[in-house]
Amino acid sequence: MKTIRPSDGVQLAAYDEHDGGEVERRLDAAVRAQASWARADFGERAEPLLAVADALEGNAPALAELIANEMGKVVREGEAEVRKCALVCRYYAEHGAEQLRERAIPTEAQESFVAHRPLGAVLAIMPWNFPLWQVFRFAAPALMAGNACLLKHAPNVIGCALEIERLFDAAGLPAGLFQTLLVDVERVGALIADRRVAAVTLTGSTRAGRHVAALAGAALKPTVLELGGSDPYVVLEDADLELAARAGATSRLLNAGQSCIAAKRFIAVDAIREEFTSLLTARFEQARCGDPFDPASTLGPIARRDLRDTLARQVEASIAGGARALVGGEAPGGPGFYYPPTVLDGVEPATPAFEEELFGPVASVLHAVDEAEAIRIANATTYGLGAAVFTRDLDRGRRIALEELQAGSAFVNDFVRSDPRLPFGGIRDSGYGRELSDLGILSFVNHKTVVVAAPPGHHPA
Repeated sequence: MKTIRPSDGVQLAAYDEHDGGEVERRLDAAVRAQASWARADFGERAEPLLAVADALEGNAPALAELIANEMGKVVREGEAEVRKCALVCRYYAEHGAEQLRERAIPTEAQESFVAHRPLGAVLAIMPWNFPLWQVFRFAAPALMAGNACLLKHAPNVIGCALEIERLFDAAGLPAGLFQTLLVDVERVGALIADRRVAAVTLTGSTRAGRHVAALAGAALKPTVLELGGSDPYVVLEDADLELAARAGATSRLLNAGQSCIAAKRFIAVDAIREEFTSLLTARFEQARCGDPFDPASTLGPIARRDLRDTLARQVEASIAGGARALVGGEAPGGPGFYYPPTVLDGVEPATPAFEEELFGPVASVLHAVDEAEAIRIANATTYGLGAAVFTRDLDRGRRIALEELQAGSAFVNDFVRSDPRLPFGGIRDSGYGRELSDLGILSFVNHKTVVVAAPPGHHPA
């Protein structure tokens, strides 16, 4: 398992996979640790989460450098990712007890209520694009709920995976409660089937989600799947176009466009199409793609060479199918896996920029006659993660977001992003289940019904 620096293609490190015996030891340790952790009160569970939050904030620069080296994120964005991880740890440490409180339900019985009990060890299969945030997004609520965590991270960010394990160990989490498993993807099926694994969560591609869902279904294990997206941003004739262009460019270029919830398809109605496209293109022209350690860079390289090459092929096919590159559109030569900020105008159906998820800094501009056609185009996708609409009429925007856009999250006059206080997840090919908020911590618990019936003649003291 090798980590390659995306900015220059240099190998940073190589790691030996865990053999079968080591995986067995780690699974057994997780079961033992979870059995005692489940009996810990919420205050005891909160303490290491708060300690990890402190450590994340205190080590943000160094962690951001690790992220930049392993997957290419610019250091400024890496530090923001680290701080967001601290935020989610604090959120569940402070709110988990209330979110998991027992709920009384009056019946004819002496007592009846629902309690939320941990399931056991949760296997998390995580991607490289947000190598810390994706992990903490699942781990903070899972740990606060009393579960153990087993992390199978992407092989190009193994240094991040091991550092997360070290942070939890240093914070006083019981030994074995959070562990990284250095295993290849071919061994995931055996892990999912193992009786010591109680549930599975995956963030990744739709293809990976289907495979994991099938394996977990065969083993009758609950799953949460956060998969791909092709988020539409509808720009209407009464929109603040400067705002729409700024928000859209920010969303599309964040993390070099390597985000499931990045703005990917911009659907502008004809009345404002030319002006909006000009404003969006200007934003992309101002972006600076370069060394993630250079403060002048606003986006770094694509994380792997094969991913950069796939993106280039998708753009080339879309241009061959009728799209025009207003800026960018060609991969540069030289070392590193860079791809320039690109705006494709006049994107046609049946081309990759219309039909597929482009995982990089490429904006697809689609044309619509009016609101009705814009919404139809927005929903003409197999995905359903995020969506946004831009209009000065807030009642109109609320109606479209609530009733018309088919997605797990719909924003009005802002770009889609996750927040620990709000549920996060998708529909259709973007997966199922929810992370974050109270729904996230309730994803991996046993919602246990308890009924206490008094025997005949019993009289309460």
